[in-house]
Amino acid sequence: MPKAKSLNLLFVCSMNQWRSPTAEQVFRDHPGVQTRSRGTNRKARRTVTASDLDWCDVVFVMEDKHRRRLEDDFPESLENKPLHVLDIPDDYQYMDPELVLEIHSGVLAILDLWEQDAK
Repeated sequence: MPKAKSLNLLFVCSMNQWRSPTAEQVFRDHPGVQTRSRGTNRKARRTVTASDLDWCDVVFVMEDKHRRRLEDDFPESLENKPLHVLDIPDDYQYMDPELVLEIHSGVLAILDLWEQDAK
């Protein structure tokens, strides 16, 4: 029986320092999921590229400014690609328990709705 394709999730914040790496870590061992995290700022630890957007099935950004930046910089890569704003402000450190809870609940709620729409 063929192995089911994993769902590739890309998490994006500004500097790829606190929020998106936390999201990547939270979902890293989730069954059937592959994760990456990137930043929109040119000085980010890992800056988002068109290749990252081509790789992923779903994009999660922390704030609306990240959505706008991606739409401005990568319009072709985002065509027909689900992009969701989690509305998580830059108020947390890496793996802050409150940040983990916000990411986990927000992403799972969106994926549940997304999977229902895909059926």
